[in-house]
Amino acid sequence: MASRLLHRLRHALASDGPGEAAAGPETEQFPESSELEDDDAEGLSSRLSGTLSFTSAEDDPDDEDEDDEAGPDSLPSGDGTSGEDAERSPPADGQRGSQLLARQLQDFWKKSRNTLVPQRLLFEVTSANVVKDPPSKYVLYTLAVMGPGPPDRQPAQISRRYSDFERLHRNLQRQFRGPMAAISFPRKRLRRNFTAETIARRSRAFEQFLGHLQAVPELRQAPDLQDFFVLPELRRAQSLTCTGLYREALALWANAWQLQTQLGTPSGLDRPLLTLAGLAVCHQELEDPGEARACSEKALQLLGDKKPHPFLAPFLEAHVRLSWRLGLDKRQSEAQLQALQEAGLTPTPPPSLKELLIKEVLD
Repeated sequence: MASRLLHRLRHALASDGPGEAAAGPETEQFPESSELEDDDAEGLSSRLSGTLSFTSAEDDPDDEDEDDEAGPDSLPSGDGTSGEDAERSPPADGQRGSQLLARQLQDFWKKSRNTLVPQRLLFEVTSANVVKDPPSKYVLYTLAVMGPGPPDRQPAQISRRYSDFERLHRNLQRQFRGPMAAISFPRKRLRRNFTAETIARRSRAFEQFLGHLQAVPELRQAPDLQDFFVLPELRRAQSLTCTGLYREALALWANAWQLQTQLGTPSGLDRPLLTLAGLAVCHQELEDPGEARACSEKALQLLGDKKPHPFLAPFLEAHVRLSWRLGLDKRQSEAQLQALQEAGLTPTPPPSLKELLIKEVLD
């Protein structure tokens, strides 16, 4: 409170002078990408009760850095929930507010298609949940990622913690000192990491941080940024597929594919092909050969006439088999697969998509 009053007093004294004060050397090109100042806390009420749903722990005088906290298992009272259920289930009003904002942002995309302003991805933190993983405790931020596409399409989602954002920021700073100099990052705190205001400030800061990265072409195509968005989803989807949890894996593969479609694929075809292989395998195991064949066709279109890829023969074999099952034309894929086998470029029979999926190492 004292710091807030002092800040307002300084602001009042500065405004009494002749004209507006010039921007000082500390002014940033992207000032909003840092955490909001104390004076902005009053404006967080609508966000806390509307567009952002979250769970938070009460103030803990012994809080440490964001991803290393070990505090008491306490949550704010007054909402009728406690313990595990309170942490994992965001308020219904927050969910409705988040869905409303997602529709508004998608409408913005639709209206901006004919403008000359380059289109970028939009980010919205839809929930922030306190996760207890003894001896640590941290906040898991879930973001909706929205880009060009049908306005009624469900946005892609990612869930990341503070240390994930910090690692991305640190890696990009090492590689792109110039572009990153103007992009600030929410500072670490020693206390009050689980309060409503801290969570809301960081949520907004993370949205703006990712938005600013997407605004710079050099940063937008950085492999570290691609990894931040896609790699955790791919690893989890691969693990679930290998253990036979196909329905759970399918949702992750579909989300990863949507993220890659929105982000672009400057790093090559390996991850898109792996994602399509995961989708094809899950659809096939869930008795949906039509969707599995469609994924195989999409992969074959990506491969085109390029140099034979390790996934080419498995996708051809899957396409031939699924086409035969559905009574559709398979002659072109069959001839292409036979040509690869006669040239000694693939064994007979070729490895299956599931085999390659299990062996593929994601780094």
